[in-house]
Amino acid sequence: MSDVSWLQLTHTHVGPQVGWLHVGEQGGKWRDIDLRNEAHQPLYEFLQATGERERTYVFTSQRSERLTEEVIHYWFRMLKEHTSRMQWELIQDLTFHDLRHDFAHRMREEGWSLEEVADYLGLVSKKGSLPPVW
Repeated sequence: MSDVSWLQLTHTHVGPQVGWLHVGEQGGKWRDIDLRNEAHQPLYEFLQATGERERTYVFTSQRSERLTEEVIHYWFRMLKEHTSRMQWELIQDLTFHDLRHDFAHRMREEGWSLEEVADYLGLVSKKGSLPPVW
């Protein structure tokens, strides 16, 4: 989530056909990730719609130059709270970690190697080995 919160325009390379991001936590684990069409197209359209604004970060808020992790957590809670009772029963315990974990499993089902998944998600340790996540 911090990758989204701290994503700068200078690290965002999207066009109408392709896209990639240079992402990483502050101070380490920088990596380039290719965006699938389902991700780069909406981001491209968002940047086209908001491109005239002077800003450092891709996602801004009304109160800050960037969208903070706290605001993202707030939005996620609000989305969950505005669901039907039946939907709430299914998602009440859902976390960002669950979404990330599900995404990793889907990547593996698509044929990605463990190393590719770990690199994409920024899970390679400083020593270059995979952490014991799987």
